[in-house]
Amino acid sequence: MGKKEDEFLHRLRRAFKTEASERIASLTSGLLDLEQELTDEQRAAATESFFREAHSLKGAARAVNLTDIESLCQSMESVLAGIKKENISPPRELLDTLHAAVELLARLISFLDGEKPGIDRTELNAITARLAEWKRGEGQPEPVDVSVRISGGLPVPGARDRGSDREASLEAEKIAAPSPDMKSTAAVDACTPSALQRQKTILSDTVRISASKLESLFLQVQEMVSLKINARQRVADLNQMLSRVETVRKGSARSTQDMPASPLPASLDALESGLRNLARMADHDQRSLSAMVDYLIEDMKKVLMLPFSLLLAVFPVMVRDLSREQGKEADLLVGGGEIEMDRRILEEMKDPLIHLVRNAVDHGIEKPDERSLKGKPRRGLIRLDISRADNDRVELLVRDDGAGIDAQRVREAALKRGLISRKEADGLDEKSTLDLIFRSEVSTSGLITNISGRGLGLAIVKEKVEALGGSVFVETSRDKGSTFRMIVPLTIATFRGALVRVGDGLFVVPTSSMERVSRVHRSEVKTVENMETIAVNGKVVSLVYLADVLELPRRQAEPHDQDFLLVVVLGHSGRSIAFAVDEVLDEQEVLVKSLGRQLSRVRNIAGATVLGTGKTVPILNVQDLMRSAAKAAHAPVMATPAVPRQAGERTKRILVVEDSITSRTLLKNILESAGYHVKLAVDGLDGYTQLRSDPFDLVVSDVEMPRMNGFELTARIRADKDLSELPVVLVTALASREDREKGIDVGANAYIVKSSFDQSDLLDVLRRLI
Repeated sequence: MGKKEDEFLHRLRRAFKTEASERIASLTSGLLDLEQELTDEQRAAATESFFREAHSLKGAARAVNLTDIESLCQSMESVLAGIKKENISPPRELLDTLHAAVELLARLISFLDGEKPGIDRTELNAITARLAEWKRGEGQPEPVDVSVRISGGLPVPGARDRGSDREASLEAEKIAAPSPDMKSTAAVDACTPSALQRQKTILSDTVRISASKLESLFLQVQEMVSLKINARQRVADLNQMLSRVETVRKGSARSTQDMPASPLPASLDALESGLRNLARMADHDQRSLSAMVDYLIEDMKKVLMLPFSLLLAVFPVMVRDLSREQGKEADLLVGGGEIEMDRRILEEMKDPLIHLVRNAVDHGIEKPDERSLKGKPRRGLIRLDISRADNDRVELLVRDDGAGIDAQRVREAALKRGLISRKEADGLDEKSTLDLIFRSEVSTSGLITNISGRGLGLAIVKEKVEALGGSVFVETSRDKGSTFRMIVPLTIATFRGALVRVGDGLFVVPTSSMERVSRVHRSEVKTVENMETIAVNGKVVSLVYLADVLELPRRQAEPHDQDFLLVVVLGHSGRSIAFAVDEVLDEQEVLVKSLGRQLSRVRNIAGATVLGTGKTVPILNVQDLMRSAAKAAHAPVMATPAVPRQAGERTKRILVVEDSITSRTLLKNILESAGYHVKLAVDGLDGYTQLRSDPFDLVVSDVEMPRMNGFELTARIRADKDLSELPVVLVTALASREDREKGIDVGANAYIVKSSFDQSDLLDVLRRLI
């Protein structure tokens, strides 16, 4: 076959993979439907639907020369032909074999991106032979192993292959998705002839586009938010200039009031007129640009929004197989699958939902006999409900009607792991006790299995949800079941944030977490158990200084403001804490910028944003702040501001040498907020040049940089008689023992690894060195 023919076949197989993935989801749902008690009419429709899907998949496979898939579909089709003719219920053992065949099909289809892993021909031949036996009426009640390997590397039937940069029709995915109100005991709408007809109609008007290209386009569109912010800043600057001109006019009028009236210089009149026109046009442009950006982002959000039902294909099979493995009976009921979310949110929520549904089967649902003794139906029920919490967030509920969570066993598990003391355990209420299940290594299961028992699942759930800016809650009732409630954003995009000043630094606080902002008289601050508190809406909340939480020096209060505190009350996971700040400057739209992999985890910082002035400002991580504040609240809080710098004391000068603009800006903000004077260099050679011309008290340097790396810079400093005593701190992503030893050998005074970077560690090191 020539090169052109190979390329053509490759394009055909990519198109086939998209179609086949959709048909696998329909085949899986059809098998789940056939397992239920159906009327003759319902069973005939379900069998016909499955038969057609297998037949269509067989024809498509034949067209692209995929003989293994074709023969397996032929075997399934032949067996179903007999079932269809007799209109009888397929035996459970046959359905298990068909499940195994569909799972194998899913694996075969996942191998179409050029990979050539060793296909287990024995498994393929065994399933084909088994289906042939059923066709001849020789089937035996010895089912093929069809357990769904959730933790393994093999794809689950109906699940999308996220590992490849495949082209996918978003509209096709929406139409082929399982029905929003799908129940594992009901037929899926996408399997019906009418739904298939709708799919054909819509596919003719769709455009296939790479999902990765969509993400890139969306990120570029988001960058336009910066233009909108800049335009607003220009309007503010122009209005400020107009105000100054007006002041000059009034001052000129006062100075000449005792003199004969004379006209204002023509040049000033012209300047004022021009500024007014410019301000008017800039305001118009800013409004137009803002509207354009908002509409464009909303349209792009819709492109990346997919129905939640796309995520649900794996769950009915998972509940079925896990229940069988444990001798349990359970149904899965899903509601709200039509609600659309950002595809990136869907992907991030898959693992938390799998953990929670697994737990519901493993820990929640009892065995049939035990349920009967409790007066419950023998079959347990697990519900997965999705609903809109508000315009920007959705609520996901995972609940079961099982045994519930034993709070006493949770306390004992936490005690056994040394996470709490006996005194702390005795003082915990039920809500605080239930919160312990989200701590790593807390498990009430006495047996570690491949499903659960390690005490990691719920910790991962909480970590994933909070990483999305969401929150998770749990409610339980003994012998009635448990409910896990997660609230997550609809999309990963811009958000509204409040710009606050703390000391000499600026920070952004997400307004979604702000409950209120108010001025509090110092007389209203009460000390309770060595903690400062204030009353908010009749409720006592802890008061902490945001400067203390961020380990920054407090700002000297202005004389007219010394009797009052400005507080921002933040709420998360049902808790509220008041943070004292120096100023709340503005509330605006914020575009989140990642700090990059090297600074992927900085305590209390979620990211950064760029203001209209061009200044980079950290975005505060509310979840981290609440945890840090809880610790700070137990320490005595000074009632007076921090001691100001002594008169005449020189500000320490630090040179930051870093080739990453994001890391460079973050380090500059941290150090300037701590009271240091900071200069920047883009690499080692630039840094050494500045050291030869300007005096500095200390150098903070990255290691991996162009032209001259951090090791070379440190060695050059130590070899220079004028600089040899200058302290050098290396802040780098290189974490190996060899790299640390090399840093010490060349003469670094401290070596800080970025992956475990904590600003307090850096500031402590600087205080010791200078």
